[in-house]
Amino acid sequence: MRTLHVDLGERSYPIFIGGGLLDRAECFTPYIAGRQVAVVTNETVAPLYLQRLLDTLAGYRVTPIVLPDGEAFKNWETLQRIFDGLLEARHDRRTTLIALGGGVIGDMTGFAAACYQRGVDFIQVPTTLLSQVDSSVGGKTGINHSLGKNMIGAFYQPKAVVIDTATLATLPARELSAGLAEVIKYGLICDEPFLAWLEQHIDALRGLDAEAISEAVERSCAAKARVVNADERESGVRATLNLGHTFGHAIETEMGYGAWLHGEAVGAGTAMALEMSQRLGWIDAPARDRGIRLLARAGLPLVPPAQMGPEEFLRHMAVDKKVLDGQLRLVLLRRLGEAVVTAEYPREVLDATLRADYAALARQA
Repeated sequence: MRTLHVDLGERSYPIFIGGGLLDRAECFTPYIAGRQVAVVTNETVAPLYLQRLLDTLAGYRVTPIVLPDGEAFKNWETLQRIFDGLLEARHDRRTTLIALGGGVIGDMTGFAAACYQRGVDFIQVPTTLLSQVDSSVGGKTGINHSLGKNMIGAFYQPKAVVIDTATLATLPARELSAGLAEVIKYGLICDEPFLAWLEQHIDALRGLDAEAISEAVERSCAAKARVVNADERESGVRATLNLGHTFGHAIETEMGYGAWLHGEAVGAGTAMALEMSQRLGWIDAPARDRGIRLLARAGLPLVPPAQMGPEEFLRHMAVDKKVLDGQLRLVLLRRLGEAVVTAEYPREVLDATLRADYAALARQA
């Protein structure tokens, strides 16, 4: 087991990484204050891992809450089902919620924990690559709105993050590729040596090589922890973690939540960010192509939906969380390994980026 730390003073917490951690009570019991626990999971993950976690939590009064699976259910109605389960079982202020699942479960469970009786403890147990390397760390919680993704939520840190890498053995290949979009992001924004490592090991990662997976998860979580330590509430450098997300969230909102997986939309969005960075002259064409080639090798889409033109993108991007005083800020690359958040770009460059021939770039990759 490898252990990292997110250092946020009294809100600090550990990240445990290793195989078989679902069965290790010592990863959970120090972070459960009372005797009540609610395990929130979904209909896909529950048959695979719920009983194992219940066995590990023997001795606690555990309430399983099983939700429907998918981004389409990351909404107020599904959130209410968590509160219904807590209230029906009479959970008090010393209860601990455990999020067992991917990013949707983690985001909703964390938001429920932030709200229930004005705040109770929770633990993240991510079971997808995307949630293990990104959404489980950093305390972003929330739900979607029909007009914008993740627009309703709270910053609320977990007590611990328990990453059992063995759960990836049951992850569909499409979900694995979606998670790799977030892994590649770290190399692009802040760790060029990691980008080079990924180029060497991307096939091993897609083949679920245990050593490669553990290395990628640890390096991704370490990068995320460093950024969160410096900027917990995304007032500065943390926004660089959203490389590709402004374009990607527009795709998810336009197409309907769940039609594109989050990581798939981020993959296409990252190709767009690489293209715009090249059009601004900040990176050269070989650097752009290097990033796009790695996204393609990860099995990610590079081409935005055919029905989305500049008008559709701009309509959704106008309600992005990085918009300040009416100005759309984008995460772009000054060079590979260095990202910036900026509103200082010519509008015609953005327009050209939204009209670029991504099918040609995909063929080139």
